[in-house]
Amino acid sequence: MKMKHLDRSQQRIKIRHGLKPGDLGYITYLHGILYAREYGFDATFEPYVAMPLGEFALASEKNTQRIWIAEMAQEIVGSVAIVRHSDKVAQLRWLLVHPGSRGQGLGKRLVREAVGFCKDSGYQRVFLWTVSDLKAATHLYDSFGFRKTEEKFHKVWGLMLTEERYELNFR
Repeated sequence: MKMKHLDRSQQRIKIRHGLKPGDLGYITYLHGILYAREYGFDATFEPYVAMPLGEFALASEKNTQRIWIAEMAQEIVGSVAIVRHSDKVAQLRWLLVHPGSRGQGLGKRLVREAVGFCKDSGYQRVFLWTVSDLKAATHLYDSFGFRKTEEKFHKVWGLMLTEERYELNFR
């Protein structure tokens, strides 16, 4: 499957909730292909995305979890999700913006939606894991008030990486 080159002038980006047939596979594909191309991750990254994404899709609890899927010209160009970790804690996962849709504020828009959902759902804290190489993402998280709380350097996805945990407290 070859990724299409997206022309920003095609139409505006729309964000929807909920999953349609093919979304899980395409979100996993985008993560796999883009992280391999941009950061050198190997094929073990795809099951890291796919397995919990599948569990999320099958979860019966829908009021305290949500996914946002950004589309342009009926193609997925971004995603983010909030996954319930406990009654008081949520996890932000699967933030991704297609290279052809970067620079338009989509990542900021997705994180704003996710953080707002956490507040509205009564979570006291939201956390996420990322890697230190994702400078634009860590800058985005910092701009929302997330603070780095943990680091671990180890071999993952075929590389030696520094994984970083960020947290945002609401209370």
